Amino acid sequence: MIHFIGAGPGAVDLITVRGAKLLGEADVIIYAGSLVNPDVLSYKKEDCVVYDSAGMTMEDVIAVMVETEAKGQTTVRLHTGDPALFGAIREQMDELDKLELTYAVTPGVSAFSGAAAALQAEYTLPEVSQSVIITRMAGRTPVPEGEELRKMASHGCTMVLFLSTGLLEQVEQELMAGAYTSETPAAIVYKATWPEQKVFHCTVGTLAQTAKENNITKTALITIGGFLGSTYERSKLYDPTFTHGYREASK
Repeated sequence: MIHFIGAGPGAVDLITVRGAKLLGEADVIIYAGSLVNPDVLSYKKEDCVVYDSAGMTMEDVIAVMVETEAKGQTTVRLHTGDPALFGAIREQMDELDKLELTYAVTPGVSAFSGAAAALQAEYTLPEVSQSVIITRMAGRTPVPEGEELRKMASHGCTMVLFLSTGLLEQVEQELMAGAYTSETPAAIVYKATWPEQKVFHCTVGTLAQTAKENNITKTALITIGGFLGSTYERSKLYDPTFTHGYREASK
């Protein structure tokens, strides 16, 4: 059996209970060493064989899976955060389908959730933003037509940018070509939930400057929007004047 598992955003204890259990049962672990906290491997059993996929191609990874399956053993493919977000798992699963090999996916805590925890913030605030756009700036890898950052930014809702820390000057321009201004609140979260986590509050117009001043070049999420401000409306769910299916409004 082959298991794709989300390792979580960084903290060792933010892997799911299921993910930790499966790690402990694996005969072979292939983990994204450039992104996954290696301390997560503390869950493995003593005789488990570990591969760091940072220097491997997809073909290399599949070959290890095929070899492990031929031995009747269990493989864990350990991805950072949640594998469904920028995890490149679809191409691996398609290859396994061709080979008629069985696999399962265990979700993980995404870094965008870890960033919100680090910020002690709520992405969806009444009368501020009820939507979150998770995307990235186009770089060496393009984005689909119609998903250019300025078009995504035109909605003015909460945004979380992955894989964009090295392109912040362009990010600023694209965001301000959308619905944001140079004064829109923003924050850079470096290595969310890791021991070395750092949070830098700034504005859209000072993203690049803030990253430069703090030597942040990678492994960070960029968050943008009014959710980082101080103004919002109280939720109706717990408002004593609001009636819903579980409670009558007080008079």
